Amino acid sequence: MVNFKNVFFIASLGLAMHASADTKVNVVGLFSNKALLMINGSGPHSMQAGQTKHGVKLITANSNAATLVVEGKRQVLGMGQAASVGTSSRSADGGVNNPVHLYSDSRGHFYGNLTINGASLKYLVDSGATTIAMNSTDARVARISYKKGIKAKANTANGLVDVYIVTLNTLKIGTIVLHNVRASVIEGPSPTHVLLGMSAQNRLNMVRKGSTLTINKKY
Repeated sequence: MVNFKNVFFIASLGLAMHASADTKVNVVGLFSNKALLMINGSGPHSMQAGQTKHGVKLITANSNAATLVVEGKRQVLGMGQAASVGTSSRSADGGVNNPVHLYSDSRGHFYGNLTINGASLKYLVDSGATTIAMNSTDARVARISYKKGIKAKANTANGLVDVYIVTLNTLKIGTIVLHNVRASVIEGPSPTHVLLGMSAQNRLNMVRKGSTLTINKKY
């Protein structure tokens, strides 16, 4: 499996119903208590924790994510992730219907970040996977009580291993929110990244144009 490298995904800027537009922020660099941000297409702006620019305040940052307040709303964004905050329409479950854009790596794979139970995990889009699939370490990071799930067996490169079928209460990809998503937790270190399988993909519109994959929520 290819390592996650130089992958950026951004949320598109929704059109406002009045004169003022949403504030769009994109994370392009992450450091200890410092981040490089694109704000409304300008920058990159180098910001220290506690600093505010153009309606965006950096609360904390590390090599994994930046915690921001954008127009009064708290956002936690990973490297390459973006959010558009302001007048965007919300779905019934509280998610914002902004599309997510992924850019393929040199082998044509699409990687991104998702959130399960508040834990940020890297994922790989995999249409060959029946469900969301993850290793047991990632499941523990996400506080999934997977051993309460339905137990089965699966053949892997490491031999016969235990697999647990569970239901994820909430899964977030950018501003897209999915509830009650079926997932498989595989005991051991594989897969290296969470596999975004068909149990999630069937509830998303996914359109590829060249090296860009655009993801929207169907319902």
